[in-house]
Amino acid sequence: MYGLVNRGVEDLICRQYGEETWEKIKEKAGFATETFISSIPYSDDTTSRLMVAAGEVLGLTTEQVMNSFGEHWLHYTTREGYEEMIRMSGDTLPEFLFNLDTLHTRVALIYPNLRPPSYECTDVTEQGLLLHYRSHRLGMAPLVIGLLRGLSEKFATPMTIEHISHSEEQGVHDIFKLTYEQK
Repeated sequence: MYGLVNRGVEDLICRQYGEETWEKIKEKAGFATETFISSIPYSDDTTSRLMVAAGEVLGLTTEQVMNSFGEHWLHYTTREGYEEMIRMSGDTLPEFLFNLDTLHTRVALIYPNLRPPSYECTDVTEQGLLLHYRSHRLGMAPLVIGLLRGLSEKFATPMTIEHISHSEEQGVHDIFKLTYEQK
């Protein structure tokens, strides 16, 4: 993953828990002197170690940290200059979800070694949809759930999120059932 992701983790921790806590997390993860650079690719293991260390330092599960990070990601990337790309990807939650792969294609112009996940919307109704998440990375469902919560807030579309299926037969394939809450 690119350093932008690790910088996003740093931003989350520093905003919610302070820079001293971030330094403890980096030390526990084995990156005490590391300064992450947004435009440089890092191994997925680097991000994973940061998530695990954050959980240990904060007394949370790794899944809870990933979920919080997913919620935080949209706010972070908006502040980091990606607001226009995000805005161009849709005016409603369903429209944005349908355009996630297009958004990642645009981001890949900036980050040429990007290996983004793929998203597909099926079974679309006025009440919700099924979101298919495909990736080469294992264990990302908690982050996706957090991202969906953040998007729900951004688009003022309250919804329930159910993780209804997980498969690793041909890469990771998770399915999330999104049901919009009636207003």
